[in-house]
Amino acid sequence: MAKHGKKYRAAAEKVNRQQAYSPQEALELVKETSYADFDATVEVHMRLGVDPRHADQQVRDVVVLPHGLGKTVRVLVFAQGEGATLAREAGADYIVDDDETIAKIQAGWTDFDIAIATQEMMGKVGRLGKVLGPRGLMPSPKTGTVVMPADIPRVVKEAKAGRVEFRVDKTANLHVPIGKVSFDSGKLYDNMAALIEAVRKAKPAATKGTYIKRVTLSATMGPGIKVDPIQAQAMVVRE
Repeated sequence: MAKHGKKYRAAAEKVNRQQAYSPQEALELVKETSYADFDATVEVHMRLGVDPRHADQQVRDVVVLPHGLGKTVRVLVFAQGEGATLAREAGADYIVDDDETIAKIQAGWTDFDIAIATQEMMGKVGRLGKVLGPRGLMPSPKTGTVVMPADIPRVVKEAKAGRVEFRVDKTANLHVPIGKVSFDSGKLYDNMAALIEAVRKAKPAATKGTYIKRVTLSATMGPGIKVDPIQAQAMVVRE
């Protein structure tokens, strides 16, 4: 069993592992117990009452966080003609409209955070599945990243503002960033509330029983803090 360092143990002593905190208390604690010497990311971890082995119990969607993620998001757009022009005007970091760049990605280049594609480019983008898929970068209609050219400006701006994809893993858990430790707790609260609402709306019709079973908050370097799941589901964005 791995041993924790002194900084982790000191932070963990501030957390009652038997208590399920209110969202506000948990957010204050996650800021207090982060011991990284950089601006750590705050993540929400949720255990869902779904069976990911069944196609009708998959949980996958996107959410636009009201206060963003506190980091620069690099957006790549696969588009040609009007779509490429709109992507450039919207502030996309990379425009892919040639076979040379597609070959570069096939060779392993993935220096971007989100990929968006027009429908007409998906024939070429499909060849990149082995590279983009494992990294969660493959454009998909399910996550709104395969779009008509006219929708490119909106999707690029949402991505830059804090558009986050979430997807249940094979153990029925979600792991989603909601901002930085440097955010004030009110901004983290709003981002967490927006995420919880999006997860609730993404509940599969085939799911029975308790849907959101457990909620935990943690920083990149810090202990996990249990959140009362009932109080978490009652959160609303307070903008």
